[in-house]
Amino acid sequence: MITKHSIRSILAAFLAAAALALSVSSPAQVGVSITVAPPPLPVYEQPEIPGPGYLWTPGYWAYGPEGYYWVPGTWVQPPSVGLLWTPGYWGWSAGLFVWNTGYWGPQVGFYGGVNYGFGYGGRGYEGGYWRDNQFYYNREVTRINNVHITNVYNKTVVNNVTVQRVSYAGGPGGVSARASEQEQQAARLQHVPPTAVQTQHRESAATHRELLASVNQGKPQIAATAKPNDFSSHVVAANRAGGPVPEASKSAPSAAAHNGEGNRPTAANTHSVEGNRPAPTGASAHAAEANQAAAAAAAPGHARDLPKSAAVPAANERASEEERRQAQQNAAMQARHDQERENLAKQQEQDHAKMSAQAKNSQATANMERQHQQQTQELQQRHAAEQQQHARPPQQVAHTAPPPHPAPSAQHPEHQEAPH
Repeated sequence: MITKHSIRSILAAFLAAAALALSVSSPAQVGVSITVAPPPLPVYEQPEIPGPGYLWTPGYWAYGPEGYYWVPGTWVQPPSVGLLWTPGYWGWSAGLFVWNTGYWGPQVGFYGGVNYGFGYGGRGYEGGYWRDNQFYYNREVTRINNVHITNVYNKTVVNNVTVQRVSYAGGPGGVSARASEQEQQAARLQHVPPTAVQTQHRESAATHRELLASVNQGKPQIAATAKPNDFSSHVVAANRAGGPVPEASKSAPSAAAHNGEGNRPTAANTHSVEGNRPAPTGASAHAAEANQAAAAAAAPGHARDLPKSAAVPAANERASEEERRQAQQNAAMQARHDQERENLAKQQEQDHAKMSAQAKNSQATANMERQHQQQTQELQQRHAAEQQQHARPPQQVAHTAPPPHPAPSAQHPEHQEAPH
């Protein structure tokens, strides 16, 4: 007999296997996808930096067999000198909330525009920079008290984190942001996946029941730690929840996992693990219906509603032959996508004109609109899959070091509260 415990064990094993498979592939890969939004980000203080060489990695909501749980922010030593952390983020795609895993790289890439605070205000990182193999810390967003660190400077950072606590990008109520040209370039650089210590930190958080959103109501008692995997000493509790936690965000996956309708890998692309929608019952059915309605309302109905593609940057003079070839392939793919989008838009306009001329009834018009929306979504999903496949950086590319950061400035002596 399949019990509730065995279902959760099977699902937990799948999630762990998926995370392991993803950790050895591209570091910008997509993780689990679900139908309910993550809770708002809690408000908390940053623990004191444990010593020189540590970089801040903000906390985030992960998803497990019992629903969302909080992975505390923590100080981590980068895998090598010169690397910066790009946080992971939840993004909206085709009616699902998809986790995009964070990674290490020479530049900070796109993280959904989510304001994690402490220097991660939605774009780049204002907490410090590398120079001459040394990391310089901005005291305005870094808590340095009893630790001896000489490489410091002061630069005021505008803090709007108390206004916007949304933890995901796109979709109903999400952050509206698109990757800048610089962030697109950062995505094509060589990346390093989360370290083993970071993975252990997330796995340890999953074992603490008090970190479940259903238990802490969005206000975790362990919001941040001074070091990874240390959940007992030098921990910081959340001051308050970032907002109400929707009931759907607290729910565990449906028991439909036993009949093959739970999360499972798909062949959409080599970097994704899509969660098929479970069969909800009772109160969860109403939540699922509300999510589906919101998804339908937010999804583009016609090809003309799709956003225009961002210009593909040309390879610079110092680019390798492999990088030049990839840039040409990306430009050709974008041109083809633009043409396909234009062709579908013209076809849909012709359908509208034909429907108006024939004075069809409202039911026929509604059927046509549903068909147009399905066509548009299928085109959007196919283009997104191809773009993600082409976005993978070459395996062996020599990159030049990033230009040196401007010298530290002390022109802003006034202290402003660091983002939380």
